[in-house]
Amino acid sequence: MKKVGITSAKVHIEFDYYLKGSVMKGTVENGVTEVRSHFEVESDEQDESVIDIIKLAKQGCFAESLVQTAVPIQSTFRFNGKEVRIDD
Repeated sequence: MKKVGITSAKVHIEFDYYLKGSVMKGTVENGVTEVRSHFEVESDEQDESVIDIIKLAKQGCFAESLVQTAVPIQSTFRFNGKEVRIDD
């Protein structure tokens, strides 16, 4: 673990999404077109040391990784106590 003094750290996440189609017609669809993260860090340390920590934080961020890289999802469904298979 690197020892770098951070006085304050904040992140703000924004995303643009869409929802279209109809639930009633079975055509509902959604997606995200862009995600933006805004970091704000305060520290008395050297600029380069803090920037290195920010880079490492981005590399280790599960949320950023999930957005950048498509991963398979496995879903299970239970209805009235019975497992139900739902095909996409």
